[in-house]
Amino acid sequence: MTTPDTPGPTPDPAAGPAAGATGEHATDAERRVLRTALRDTLLLVGALVVLGGGIGFLVAGVPGLWGALVGAAIAAFFCATTIWSMMRTVGSSPARMAAFVMGAWVAKIVVLIVVLALLQGRTFYDPWVLIAVLGVGAIGSALLDYRAVNRGRVPYVQP
Repeated sequence: MTTPDTPGPTPDPAAGPAAGATGEHATDAERRVLRTALRDTLLLVGALVVLGGGIGFLVAGVPGLWGALVGAAIAAFFCATTIWSMMRTVGSSPARMAAFVMGAWVAKIVVLIVVLALLQGRTFYDPWVLIAVLGVGAIGSALLDYRAVNRGRVPYVQP
């Protein structure tokens, strides 16, 4: 506890505002967590393309392959947009981060509506394979994001 007679620690002017006010060490750790989540998500999307495409082709032929490819593309867009918006706003104010994340969410909903409207009535893809691949992508991405955050070494308290 500091009193008027015993002043608290003086900030180091050489450290600059980046190290003190914004928590430079925390944002570095947070960026590593987000890069890990992005890398793992890209690997998941690659697996969705290969495995989902192969299984979709075996189950429904060429329309199954197309359903898997469309589902993997939508999953990639959804997952990468979330991680991108978090990477852009790490270390910023909560209001800015919320605005970015909500803006990305609105963009994702608009893109999903447009894609589904364009796909309506088309027969080149299998909708059940698309739904299955998209579901696996959403659940897998959430689990990979959890794992990245859980294993990340982000300090709770700034030194």
